[in-house]
Amino acid sequence: MVIFFILFAVFILFYINKLTNTLCLVREIPEDRQTKVFRTINVLITILLISSYIENLYT
Repeated sequence: MVIFFILFAVFILFYINKLTNTLCLVREIPEDRQTKVFRTINVLITILLISSYIENLYT
């Protein structure tokens, strides 16, 4: 279960970063703000993945 969830989390983070990059290109977000956008989205997705793992662990 742990290995599956880790692979799933890596795939989700990769795909979300790809979508974020597309968003930055479409919205023409400046380079200096892009790092903040990526950091914020990655932190929020990581929190979401950790909380879902903990929820599945105790279910």
